[in-house]
Amino acid sequence: MICKNDQRKFFACVLVSLLFLVNVASGQAYAPTAPPSKPISIADARSLPLGTVVTIEGTITVPSGAFSSSTFDQGFAIQDRTAGIYVSTADNLGFALGERVRVTGTLADTVLPGLLVLVDVTVDKSVPGGQKVTPLPVATGDVGEATEGTLVQVTATISQPIVNDLPFGFIIFVNDGSGEVHVFVCASTGIDVSGLSQGQTIQVTGISGQFADSFEVDPRVQSDIKVVN
Repeated sequence: MICKNDQRKFFACVLVSLLFLVNVASGQAYAPTAPPSKPISIADARSLPLGTVVTIEGTITVPSGAFSSSTFDQGFAIQDRTAGIYVSTADNLGFALGERVRVTGTLADTVLPGLLVLVDVTVDKSVPGGQKVTPLPVATGDVGEATEGTLVQVTATISQPIVNDLPFGFIIFVNDGSGEVHVFVCASTGIDVSGLSQGQTIQVTGISGQFADSFEVDPRVQSDIKVVN
């Protein structure tokens, strides 16, 4: 999820190597701490050091495997009333939008450079209380560390020609006047961008993400992108 195709390919190679090494090392890269006895808020979990084992609960905001063409896993994202986070899994657990789960895992940034995630996870599917998460309206210039992992919504003009970054996806640059940000459309979502072009104003709902030093909004389904005019 970045504006330079060669850099994405480089990070893809590095990522595959890192995931292999982390699996072989069985967690030695982060020296995980003992898991807590009960869930904490996702905001509190995000404030802890890499390598900390946390237990959190939240509602699914990205379905299992939706971002696989970019993350190279079958993970999903969850959000509670305080924050959100991406959860990396090797297997597709079949989670759909609106389900609620409890997750125990290790804080890491090995899935995408700069993106805080959970790895080495165990998941409890039988948690009641799932509900629709309402996206947070934000200015394009405010998409950053403070919003990372959260479901957001921006309304802005496509400011540059759309970049074909296949097989990973497509990059759409948008700006509402507060600063340009990337919308990264993962190929694995199946979202069709053929009707979009520079100069259109669009409303985009998606997870606030990061790849290296680039912040972005990552839509999940076709209805997450709507042409305003």
